[in-house]
Amino acid sequence: MSMETRFTGTDTYVASDDLMAAVEVAMELQKPLLIKGEPGTGKTMLADAVAKALNMELLVWNIKSTTKAQDGLYIYDTVQRLYDSQFGESGVDDIGRYIKLGKLGEAFKKDKQVVLLIDEIDKADLEFPNDLLWELDKMEFFINETKETVKANIRPIVIITSNAEKELPDAFLRRCIFHYIRFPEPDLMRQIVNAHFENLHEHLLEEAMNTFYRIRSIRDLRKKPSTSELIDWLRALMIGGIEPDVIEEKLPYLGVLIKKDEDLETIRNVRR
Repeated sequence: MSMETRFTGTDTYVASDDLMAAVEVAMELQKPLLIKGEPGTGKTMLADAVAKALNMELLVWNIKSTTKAQDGLYIYDTVQRLYDSQFGESGVDDIGRYIKLGKLGEAFKKDKQVVLLIDEIDKADLEFPNDLLWELDKMEFFINETKETVKANIRPIVIITSNAEKELPDAFLRRCIFHYIRFPEPDLMRQIVNAHFENLHEHLLEEAMNTFYRIRSIRDLRKKPSTSELIDWLRALMIGGIEPDVIEEKLPYLGVLIKKDEDLETIRNVRR
C-alpha cells in the first residue's frame, strides 16, 4: 500500500496504532472491516474519518430492525410503475426505470473508490449478515427483473459496525477483518479531547478527566459516559465558567454525562 493511501487519522479523529493498522490491513486484503466497541468509542465516526483522510466519498447504510439485505442492493418500485401505467406515462415497459439501487448497489456503480459504512449491522435479524456473503465476497449481485449483473467497478472500502447486541454468524466473521475499539486510556483520551478544542485549560481538563474516569469506574452504572459525552461535558463546563477545583465535589451539569435516572441515583449513593 502506498503512503498516499494509508489511514493515519484526521485532525479531529485520533486513532490508536492498532486501529490504524486494522484499517490498513482491511484495505490491503480487500476485506470488510468489522468494528465493535461500546457506544461512544467512535465506531461510526471512523468511516467518516477514513473517507476524509483518503479524500473519498462516504456512503452510509443505516441498519434498522426491519432492514433486509435486499434493501442495500436494489428495490423494484412496482407501485410507481403501476401508478405510471394508470396515468398513461410513457416508458412503463422499461423496467430499468423502476430499479432503485441501494447503498451497496450505489457503491458498486461508482467510478471512483468510495467508503461504504454498514452501520449497526447487529440491529437486523440473524439472517441479514449471511444474506450479504456473496455480495461482499464477489462484489456483485444479479437484478432478476432486468437480468442484469451489477459488478463493482472499483471495490469499495467497507466498514461495518456492531454494538454486539447479537452474535454474528461464523461464516460472516470469516470474511471480515475484526477490530475491537477499547475505551481510550487517559493518554489517548487527552489527544482525542485536544483535537476538539483549541484553548482548553489544562487544569480544567485534568480535573474533568479525573472525575469522568472515577464515574466510569462505578460498578453498577447501566450506561457509562462515553467519549462524546466527555467532550460535551467539557464544553458545558467551559460555557458555564466552572472552576476546575469544584468539579469533583459539585459534579456540575451531570446530566450531560449521565442519561439514566438509575445511574444518577447510583452516583448519589456512592458519594454519601
